Amino acid sequence: MKTTLNRMRNIGISAHIDSGKTTLTERILYYCKKIHRIHEVKSKEGGGATMDYMELEHERGITITSATTNVSWNNHSINIIDTPGHVDFTIEVERSLRVLDGAILVLCSVGGVQSQTLTVDKQLKRYRVPTIAFINKLDRTGANPFKVQQQINEKLARRAALLQIPIGLEDKFQGLVDLIKMKAYYFDGPNGEIIQEEEIPPQLEDDAWKYREELLDTISLFSDELTEAILEGRVSEALLLKAIRQGTISREFTPILMGSAYRNKGIQLLLEAVVNYLPDPSEVENKALDLDREEQPVVLKADSALPCVAYAFKLEEGPYGQLTHLRIYQGSLKKGDELFNTRSRQKFKVGRVVRMHADHMEDIEGAEAGDIVALFGVDCASGDTICSPELNYALTSIYVPEPVISLAIEPADKLSADRLAKALARFTKEDPTFRMYLDPESRQTIIQGMGELHLDVYVERMRREYQVEVLTGPPQVAYRETITTRADFDYTHKKQTGGAGQFARVIGYIEPFEGSYEFVNQVKGGHIPREFIPSCDKGFQARLKKGVLIGSPVIGVRVVLTDGQFHPVDSSDIAFQAAAQGAFKEAYQKTKPKILEPIMRVVVETPSEFSGQVFSSLNQRRGIIISSIEDGTSSRIEAEVPLREMFGYSTVLRSMTQGRAEFTMEFLKYGQLPAFLAEQLLDQHRKKLEAEEKR
Repeated sequence: MKTTLNRMRNIGISAHIDSGKTTLTERILYYCKKIHRIHEVKSKEGGGATMDYMELEHERGITITSATTNVSWNNHSINIIDTPGHVDFTIEVERSLRVLDGAILVLCSVGGVQSQTLTVDKQLKRYRVPTIAFINKLDRTGANPFKVQQQINEKLARRAALLQIPIGLEDKFQGLVDLIKMKAYYFDGPNGEIIQEEEIPPQLEDDAWKYREELLDTISLFSDELTEAILEGRVSEALLLKAIRQGTISREFTPILMGSAYRNKGIQLLLEAVVNYLPDPSEVENKALDLDREEQPVVLKADSALPCVAYAFKLEEGPYGQLTHLRIYQGSLKKGDELFNTRSRQKFKVGRVVRMHADHMEDIEGAEAGDIVALFGVDCASGDTICSPELNYALTSIYVPEPVISLAIEPADKLSADRLAKALARFTKEDPTFRMYLDPESRQTIIQGMGELHLDVYVERMRREYQVEVLTGPPQVAYRETITTRADFDYTHKKQTGGAGQFARVIGYIEPFEGSYEFVNQVKGGHIPREFIPSCDKGFQARLKKGVLIGSPVIGVRVVLTDGQFHPVDSSDIAFQAAAQGAFKEAYQKTKPKILEPIMRVVVETPSEFSGQVFSSLNQRRGIIISSIEDGTSSRIEAEVPLREMFGYSTVLRSMTQGRAEFTMEFLKYGQLPAFLAEQLLDQHRKKLEAEEKR
């Protein structure tokens, strides 16, 4: 049991988009003999990388969804999750890192630390994941791994040192010098599978000793044993490996390896580093909250003999039903076991247990602590804790960022309507950052997500996977109407149709009000019976739902009822409601009504170097800057901006700040719409009414 755990690794591969994560994973699969031929992310023969199994991923050449696989290297079992790099699919990275014990942070040797690298680094630190850095693309023009090492130390604030230096760079990149064994390695054969160990080239010896000294200096900061060995001149390879592993697992140190995944160089040495430096499941502390003991923290042990505790981190709708990806933290599970979902309070029996390889699956009898597997037919949500029935634990859920972009969506025909409902139900369950709601005013179905690409991918998946033809457009802005001056009313509602008729008279005035609506009853002498006063209030409120200008709700109105008249036979609840509605419509025209638009409180967090562009972009959107706070290297800008100007802003902000700025937005108040825009709206409303009349 202990041997199994010692030889298990759960790792993720994360990076900025286009750093070569998926290409690297493909080589790992090939060298671990999981696949027999290397596929490229974008290949001329069609298809694509093994881990990018969705048709959309092949077409776009990007990773959209995280994919899980299991490989063996040097008698070690390694579960690998390849994650997307695009900021729109950040939830895939969040949920993967939540269940991993270690990670490979891939950096481009030309681009270095880029915008999404900073985001991924923040996520790695949030989930306390020990990390190895891999500088990729040493064969590219402009490659400079030494500059990237400096950026890792400065921009990511990591204590990092090189474990290797390159033999040549760009088109002259041939191999690597290992600073621990002090040997040179070259990679031959059609796919770099033959590794040749040689002596360090003479021209690189001085550099090799210089960077080895740097490595020893960095590691000795947290290993007293190594410090003593350095002083006594007895540094051994075993001692060095032990100190690097200790520093990596405690997250005090980040080892840096390098190579070129595309040119098949350096990958086997990276796999050795995964086995040597990243923790096994028993070396990582995981805690759960005991729901029976006021959520007291409980340390979970990676021991298969204990009751089972697992975490459902990802859901997928497969051809055979819902597939639930689980990480087992404690205990074991096998077919036929009874388990308990601590959120829904439901028990269920384990049916099919599978080990995933991208979209392929292999049936297994069961799994033990530390493993990542998938179950079929489990009714649960992403983030649920699954336990043995005798436990009632909850694991902390993942961080879910708020959506930043909205889109109105509607089915093109009646046949698509039912399918659209199914697609939305599935996607919102699978992806916590993809949300939908029905706007009560416009009656539009609104979908929300992390960016335009995110929503674009889901709309395309609706078309392909559900054959739903949908029409999309920006959501309608929730405008309001209001009054600007006081106006009196004296309105009589009279209807005689033979027999009992309808009669009601209301007198009073309407005036501007700071709140939304207020009704004041000043009727004296019983001119309107007390039981009909609420009917008047109800009638006025009914008219507020739809203004005369553009048909939007009316706010900021106080109605004062001063007098009226009733008929002992013909007056009724309906009659006074109708009189109030008629009175409001009559008076509303005299109040010089105007259109209001929603004003949002927008907070932008950006690196200080881009704050000028951000100020300019907010001003162009009719924004008013409220405050700007500098905090070292970043700025926090708060502004009030009309909602109609914020559509598409996430894409604009990302492009002007290299993807490094983020913004949040919430409703603040209603403000007056400028005259030229109000005129446009009135014109659109007139045309809409004319079109409806023609129909």
